Amino acid sequence: MKNLKILKRGVLSLVVLGLVFTSCSDNNEVAETGDLVQDTDEVQKSAEIDQVDTILADLVVDAYEGQEQSELGRTSYTDGIPECVTITVVAEQGYREVTLDFGTEGCIIHGHLIQGQIVFDYIRDTEAQQIMINYNLVDFYFDAKNIIASRSILKELSNENGNPQFTHDLSITVIWPNGVQASREGTRIREWVEGFGSSIFSDNVFEVTGNWTATFINGNTHTYEVIEPLRREVICAFFVSGSFDVQRTNFGGLFDYGIGDCDNQATFTFNNGTEIPITLN
Repeated sequence: MKNLKILKRGVLSLVVLGLVFTSCSDNNEVAETGDLVQDTDEVQKSAEIDQVDTILADLVVDAYEGQEQSELGRTSYTDGIPECVTITVVAEQGYREVTLDFGTEGCIIHGHLIQGQIVFDYIRDTEAQQIMINYNLVDFYFDAKNIIASRSILKELSNENGNPQFTHDLSITVIWPNGVQASREGTRIREWVEGFGSSIFSDNVFEVTGNWTATFINGNTHTYEVIEPLRREVICAFFVSGSFDVQRTNFGGLFDYGIGDCDNQATFTFNNGTEIPITLN
């Protein structure tokens, strides 16, 4: 989701603030500042992985839901897939293979240039309570970053709360043009808590939970864990509530979106208990 990018940007500003207030009066402090600069760069790259994760998941889920609606004779809902994407479907009895081809020149989606293909398949069963959607990336590039992934999304028609739910495998490797490389492992669960079945986009509400780890080629790791579900109301540009724990080299704390207001205000509480306000851009 776009909001995770915004969220990481907010965390990034915290590290920058740390740099501003760090004294460089001796060699140890200079070395400390250097570590923070490196952390800042890795935070930015972790935010870029979030962008990839969010858009990949949205594209696959949107194409899957659109295909299913089409087969049921309903209007296909694929708002997130522009006309520059060629969609090909192979249908064999209950088996479906769907290819999203962005071409060698690529398509601009949500402000990002995407090239290559996403190929996913699933066994169609209108009676099944769970559907596993498996997808692979073929010569796939996202803003010139090479993305390598073979992943899955488990769709549950009804979870223990009676709501539709998507569980996303976050295994992915990203290679930047300058050779920097990072991998991410983890799980993100998106529960559709309000608006499903209404056919009205504006009343949809999702809650996001999960945890994941980003590992860089130099061995540094960053861990993230949702503490309170991140509430996503589609009519709001930001998460309206929820929090997650962030732990990185020389830095950690709790990022909190608040208690339900649709605004760009959040807080970050450092591990030592210091709390500062955050304004999201």
